[in-house]
Amino acid sequence: MITKFLNSCWRGLQPRNIIKICAIVVGGLFLFSYATISLKGDSHSKTDKTRPASTRYEKRTPSRDGIGKIYMGREISQVMGHLAAGWLERPEREREEMPNKLIEMLKLKEGDVVADIGVGTGYIARRISLKIGDTGTIYGVEIQQEMLDILAKKMAEEGITNIKGVLGTITDPKLPPNSVDLALMVDVYHEFSHPYEMMQNICRALKVGGRVAFVEYRLEDDSVPIKRLHKMSELQVIKEATPHPLSWIETLDGLPWQHVIIFEKVATE
Repeated sequence: MITKFLNSCWRGLQPRNIIKICAIVVGGLFLFSYATISLKGDSHSKTDKTRPASTRYEKRTPSRDGIGKIYMGREISQVMGHLAAGWLERPEREREEMPNKLIEMLKLKEGDVVADIGVGTGYIARRISLKIGDTGTIYGVEIQQEMLDILAKKMAEEGITNIKGVLGTITDPKLPPNSVDLALMVDVYHEFSHPYEMMQNICRALKVGGRVAFVEYRLEDDSVPIKRLHKMSELQVIKEATPHPLSWIETLDGLPWQHVIIFEKVATE
């Protein structure tokens, strides 16, 4: 009887109503699935820790601005090399990114230990230097020695002594364990060729309660004039942070083109 009743109801529906019902059901299932994902990474961490590295990533023909390597549905972008270092110091950056406002948003204090991952020419690091004072330390991490040479020259010219250049690798920032109060990545995470491994080692360097700040151009905003692969959505950043011992704290949207997505390291067993 129930089956006959449901069949008769289904036959009575218009095709467009059937499509709407299917869309609602599919959308509801997606939201339910996402809601059950812990922002602390509980649902993915065990899987990813045991999964061979070769299966974490997919390969396809590279797009114009990508490397053809896919992580969690996102194609990783090409890396900006040291030959483009001048772009990091462009005058327009003050207006486009408001770096001084970013530093205020990070709520740094004197004596903090900060890892500036992808430090480049020190454009952000030298502003952080004033906030954390002589008792603080900035680890300026780069994977290109040429960029660290540029950083050292600029810091010497400005008399800044609390920034230490660190030569990392594509999988490891080479930072002391349990030493960092804030790991900052400004427009750089989307270029990591091994994002899982890098985040794993960044988390290892963080103190419990230490923070990670992803500063990325907003993919959700079509008016941001940046190539698509060099932008990230808030949802994608949270998704990629999920396998790690990180708890989402807040997302700040006070900058012209970027959002600042902040996580805190949680204790693990």
